[in-house]
Amino acid sequence: MTAGDLRLNRAKAIGAQPAIRGLHRFETAMELPLAVEEVFEFFSDAENLERITPPELHFRILTSLPIEMDQGTLIDYRLRLQGVPFRWRTEISEWAPPHAFTDRQLRGPYHTWVHHHTFESTAVGTLMTDQVDYRLPLWPLGEWAHPLVGRRIHRIFAFRSETIRRILL
Repeated sequence: MTAGDLRLNRAKAIGAQPAIRGLHRFETAMELPLAVEEVFEFFSDAENLERITPPELHFRILTSLPIEMDQGTLIDYRLRLQGVPFRWRTEISEWAPPHAFTDRQLRGPYHTWVHHHTFESTAVGTLMTDQVDYRLPLWPLGEWAHPLVGRRIHRIFAFRSETIRRILL
């Protein structure tokens, strides 16, 4: 199954469901002059998540390392948002090396957090796309915080992009 197949399957699944009020989408992409397999390998090592997360989040993996990634793998983290400590548990809900994987929050600060990672070969190397569908807690009351949360997510992924380039290139 290719990354395009996974996107098509997700699009079909999303299209078949009624719109979820309060669901937001963040998407970003970056191209790296490296083979898909090399980029995917970096992301399939959960320890690298600590390396590419901004230090002010105090992000730590709690699950014993090394973590063998596969569909159904559970990973526990600890982090701070606005100084408030949280535990976060994700499940790898899709695993299609070296083209894609999806992690979804089972427990954490969001009502919903589903992060799709895709890796596609290009003439330059690899186009890596992150698509995050998220919903804040306590809808509709939690929506007042969306402008702040949206900016924070943008900053986190900007940091990620810069750090990934520094590490891999």
